[in-house]
Amino acid sequence: MKWKWIITGMLLIGFTFSCKSYQYGAGEENVQKSNLTMGVVKSKIEKGTTTQEEILKIFGSPNIITKNRSDNEVWSYNKMSVARKEGETFFVFGQKASSSTTNQSFDLIIIFNEEDVVIDYSVISTAF
Repeated sequence: MKWKWIITGMLLIGFTFSCKSYQYGAGEENVQKSNLTMGVVKSKIEKGTTTQEEILKIFGSPNIITKNRSDNEVWSYNKMSVARKEGETFFVFGQKASSSTTNQSFDLIIIFNEEDVVIDYSVISTAF
């Protein structure tokens, strides 16, 4: 009978020390923040005025550079982010873990004229 209590006690101690602790935001100082947001796009890009040089200063190099049917240069920017939230529920004889994930995508497409000035731009933002 004494061994049952010792084994039960050891199992409880083992479960207690096997619990994981999650700290969200740890290491964020090494993550580069993107200024590719709707607010920055609307406040910084003006059709007929903003140049490629200004776009480079604001957003950096584009992900893709192509030409459209009118032979205008088209720059594409994309930002993907994944937010994962984990929660844990512990039981006396086991552990149950649960998590959820949210994915977000932000795409910016900018069309320039032959003088390297913004003709038009579009934004596609999704969350799933």
